[in-house]
Amino acid sequence: MPENSIFKGNCNSCKFRSCLWSLVVFLMTGTLIIYSSTLQVSWPINLWTATSGSSNNSVTTSFDRCTVTYPHKYHFILDEPNRCHQESPFLVLMIPIEPYNREARDIIRKTWGKETKVLDKVVSHYFVLGLTKQGNGAEHIEEQLLGESQTHHDILQSDFLDSYNNLTIKTMVMFEWLSSHCPSTSYAMKIDSDTFLNVRNLVSMLLKAPQHLYMTGNVIRGASVLRDRNSKWFMPVSVFPESTYPPYVIGLGYVFSLDLPRKILEASVHVRAVYIEDVYVGMCMRYLGIPVTDPPNGDLFRSWKPLYTGNCYWTSVIVTLLQNSKQLLDVWESYHAQVQSGC
Repeated sequence: MPENSIFKGNCNSCKFRSCLWSLVVFLMTGTLIIYSSTLQVSWPINLWTATSGSSNNSVTTSFDRCTVTYPHKYHFILDEPNRCHQESPFLVLMIPIEPYNREARDIIRKTWGKETKVLDKVVSHYFVLGLTKQGNGAEHIEEQLLGESQTHHDILQSDFLDSYNNLTIKTMVMFEWLSSHCPSTSYAMKIDSDTFLNVRNLVSMLLKAPQHLYMTGNVIRGASVLRDRNSKWFMPVSVFPESTYPPYVIGLGYVFSLDLPRKILEASVHVRAVYIEDVYVGMCMRYLGIPVTDPPNGDLFRSWKPLYTGNCYWTSVIVTLLQNSKQLLDVWESYHAQVQSGC
């Protein structure tokens, strides 16, 4: 075959291969574009969500409702920087509460919150809260809180979003404040707003209690971890792989010596924060190797109000969880009636 025929044949072969390769590239590019568009349409809208209050712009999975942005640098918007140092109380009552719940705060101020000296010991209280979600009258609530703070000097407000899933943040911020503001205080108590508190019995117990590495209340041991996604207390294996929680004290009301807050804060750097606040405190205590302590009497801290509360019930307990804070007004009257009757 002549050389020019060979050359011509080779050129035709090159053109064919070039056209074929261009066609393959075109088809692959088109397929990728269509596939990418399909993925964008088919992704669930809520698959990725930004972490609220995070120090960076990382994205997180839907399990993040079970974890918490802590440690993190939160700041106090409303504070009482000098009061605890000046009063040097024996006991400080720390009351986590929602910003909007002015009624509950006023009820506490009229009942056990007004017990400022018991058995010759100074007792003080503070309400701990975060920010109101934008909208729903948030600006009005913030103005109200400022007025409350100026009147009562018992409001501690930090700049995290106040919500159920952020209760751990609220608790850790409470520990931060106590560790830096109350150097002469012996004990503190975290106490819910919808709870009856017998301050006299509490102080009486603490006068005989250990002064160091001490935490007591309604102690729970061997609690099963709930894996039901529909449960309010759902906890995935990826967040907490163990089948039972470490011993912890129920969050409705627990007492601790003032050397513990700083230690718990140090432990929090090493223990992944979860949204169940009392469980998380128990996890930090286990990390520290510090056991929680049973109260001297198992009936002192009650997680429910019994049907019958006569026969000196209110003068015999320290804590009882109520249906709501409004019920505290009637219970407080019953308590004083029992005191006057000689209980």
